Amino acid sequence: MAFMKLGSKSEPFRRDGQTWLCTTGLPSDVTIEVGEISFLLHKFPLLSRSGLLKKLIAESSKDDGSSCVLQLHDVPGGAKTFEDITRFCYGVKLEITSLNVVSLRCAAEYLQMTENYGEGNLVAQTEAFLNEIFSNWPDSIKALETCEEVQPFAEDLHIVSRCIDSLAMKACSDPSLFNWPVVGRNCKQNKSDDSALWNGISSDKSSQCDDWWFYDVSLLSLPLYKRLIIAIESKGMKSEAVAASLIYYLRWFLPLMNRQSSFTDTSHATIPNTSEADQRALLEEIVELIPNKRGVTSSKDLLRLLRTAMILSASPSCRENLEKRVGAQLDQAALVDLLIPNTGYSVETLYDIDCIQRILDHFMSIYQPASVSASPCLIEEGALIAGADALTPMTMVANLVDGYLAEVASDSNLNLIKFQALAVAIPDYARPLDDGIYHAIDVYLKVHQWLTDSEREQLCRLMNCQKLSLEASTHAAQNERLPLRVIVQVLFFEQLRLRTSISGWFFVSDNLENRQNHSGNLGLPNSDTTQRDTAEGNENLRERLLELEKECSSIRNDLQKLTKTKKSWSIFPKRFGFRKKSDCCKPKESNSNETKTSSSTTNVKPDHENG
Repeated sequence: MAFMKLGSKSEPFRRDGQTWLCTTGLPSDVTIEVGEISFLLHKFPLLSRSGLLKKLIAESSKDDGSSCVLQLHDVPGGAKTFEDITRFCYGVKLEITSLNVVSLRCAAEYLQMTENYGEGNLVAQTEAFLNEIFSNWPDSIKALETCEEVQPFAEDLHIVSRCIDSLAMKACSDPSLFNWPVVGRNCKQNKSDDSALWNGISSDKSSQCDDWWFYDVSLLSLPLYKRLIIAIESKGMKSEAVAASLIYYLRWFLPLMNRQSSFTDTSHATIPNTSEADQRALLEEIVELIPNKRGVTSSKDLLRLLRTAMILSASPSCRENLEKRVGAQLDQAALVDLLIPNTGYSVETLYDIDCIQRILDHFMSIYQPASVSASPCLIEEGALIAGADALTPMTMVANLVDGYLAEVASDSNLNLIKFQALAVAIPDYARPLDDGIYHAIDVYLKVHQWLTDSEREQLCRLMNCQKLSLEASTHAAQNERLPLRVIVQVLFFEQLRLRTSISGWFFVSDNLENRQNHSGNLGLPNSDTTQRDTAEGNENLRERLLELEKECSSIRNDLQKLTKTKKSWSIFPKRFGFRKKSDCCKPKESNSNETKTSSSTTNVKPDHENG
């Protein structure tokens, strides 16, 4: 800590209760009252240093030479600062530090202790010391903190603005380039780094980080902190660092911001005994200061701010501001952070579904292409190309929403309308697979068993049976909670997919065979490379056919299980053209055999018709 000692004499004063008196042996001829303390002093040392005391003593002195009484209740810093002023006037050593220089400077100005009343007076001494500490970060922080005690006087003397400008300049600079003893309390440096430290600063410039100043400025009051942050931002500080500092500051005063947090810094405690009204006002003011740019603040922190704002009943404008910020970067959010508890007066659901709906609507208004939103069912190739940049965030949000729906679907109070509204907000093209929405629908049906058949069918329209994976299709085909119509669609599209896949491989095999025959007819020599490629192709084809045969067998087994539970379903394999394993998966031998098989299949009637 920087300090300065003035004067040379020993301590000639003592305190007796509420009285502070000089022990030089001379009788006191002036009494100065500051607050509850009475100072029994002598006129000459005071009037030789202070223009104000000289004037007041002259006005209150009596002709009989009796002691006069002065009241200086408005002196900056109160009785404690006036004690130091008195010592200075009597020539006693006075230690000026960064903790008392502001109050001494303001009191010296108030008492008119200029060079007109003695060379090296207190105004000049404290002003010189202030200029010294402005070049030092820790002392500037301490001086700015003490400005609150004498703020009106410090503002008039521009001490506050000078401290803030000095700190803002240092925060935007590299501390390793100056003699600033900064202790990086929040800087997560590598513990294995053995580089030399100087006053807490690593000699390795690469080990510095942008958050070294967060802790120090978080000790300031909100008005001073706001002014400092605005000054730091105006001097070019990165928006990410400004936002991080604001979040750090909030965590000191809002205990709710530290719940379910991975923040493990034990020195980062919250300030106790902060009223809810003060916390709400603090939150609203800090939110206004956070830079409104995508990605500057993490979605995790924004959602935690939103959750805290709801619990503290922050203003609607504050909550709307946070919802829009989250919506602008919803693709960067995690599912666990979206599970915001419902804190409304009429709590219908466990989680705040309406809030997530508003966030999702804001995201869609930014990222959904205009052509797609106008006709969501028909997507032209050109529209997809134009919206290629937005497709990845949209797909990420689609997965996020499907996961959210699966989580909230277990809430028995969640009505069908809200579930559907959240699901249909995502366009169909944003879901490459509908496994996620199918899982959410299945959970909802499992919990809400009282739904009517029409409501269940309406719910299942949210998914596209053609976009289910083989695993999901197999599960859906055995899911008794699904309407019968949906199970039929799943079976139909799965069989159609298998037939198409098998036909495609047969087409490739025929082309390879025809190419070889054509090459032989032309008399062209078949090279060894061509023969190897053909052999490898045939081998791959055989492996693929074996896989498809296994898939056919698996579906056939699933259908057999269904027939055991619901006898009325036994007609579906025949009605939809399921054949035996040998017929479905056996390769074609020749065109004549193919024609013969086709005609025989046509003439065979289903069992229920024969019966």
